[in-house]
Amino acid sequence: MDIQFDRHRRLRSSANMRAMLRENHIRVEDFIYPIFIVEGENTKNEVSSMPGVFQFSLDLLNKEVEEVVSLGIKSVILFGVPNQEDKDEVGTGAFHDHGIVQRATRQVKEAFPDLLVIADTCLCEYTDHGHCGIVEYGKILNDPSLELLAKTAVSQAKAGADIIAPSNMMDGFVTAIRQGLDEAGFEHIPIMSYAVKYASAFYGPFRDAAQSTPQFGDRKTYQMDPANREEALREAQSDLDEGADFIIVKPALSYLDIMRDVKNQFNVPIVAYNVSGEYAMIKAAAANGWVDEKAIVMEMLVSMKRAGADIILTYFAKDAARWLKDEQ
Repeated sequence: MDIQFDRHRRLRSSANMRAMLRENHIRVEDFIYPIFIVEGENTKNEVSSMPGVFQFSLDLLNKEVEEVVSLGIKSVILFGVPNQEDKDEVGTGAFHDHGIVQRATRQVKEAFPDLLVIADTCLCEYTDHGHCGIVEYGKILNDPSLELLAKTAVSQAKAGADIIAPSNMMDGFVTAIRQGLDEAGFEHIPIMSYAVKYASAFYGPFRDAAQSTPQFGDRKTYQMDPANREEALREAQSDLDEGADFIIVKPALSYLDIMRDVKNQFNVPIVAYNVSGEYAMIKAAAANGWVDEKAIVMEMLVSMKRAGADIILTYFAKDAARWLKDEQ
């Protein structure tokens, strides 16, 4: 047969051949694991829409973190869930020195000093209206919110947070937080900015976990339109100009094109946020026997690395760490 063609299959002929030529790899060091902390004692509440994800009270937190560390995961991000009666119109609990995240951070850093603790810096979990800034006459005010976000970041850094991760999407929030941290003597604390954060339907289960559903309207005036691509580059550029050290793209799975655009444009660490809705869909399908959970999760995670992610913030971190360990 005198036909000329390429023999690509030669390089796929065995497991070892495929492993040798694999372009992208998932490592346990790539993961950030999210943890939700609630007030109270002896509390471990499973989030109904996120099987395997729990809210922990402080007295049970160290046991959870111990498991995370034993799996080789190097980073966690803490989300606070205050009591409903402690919420107010300006989210005081977000920047109080004895807020739930501040207490959790001090506790975790004392017990696990080498673990990287990232603090989510926002107001929505702490405001009685559920929005990420100050509200006046039904409008979310940008500039007055910046001072509170800076206060929140400084209080989290004082508590021992290694990285500040502001997620509010107010204009100028990185500038305000960078200035606040520097003036407080925390020039060494990096900012992991939720620079590219879309107003996505994939956040629903998270709002169950963090009890942060807006009490009116939505967040479309400050989070990005899912239809927009070039806007992501403008948002990322602004945050880098203002002092961000990492760029988060959120969500991840439906925004892999955006992740690649950002990675191609900017030479900084890119974080993929594998969000709650993405987690919940796979868990539901696996529970029904419709998909192979391990296979589909690992394929999804490697797609994020292929799209340009250096780091993956994911609720699958513990599961994936176990699977990676089993393969060794």
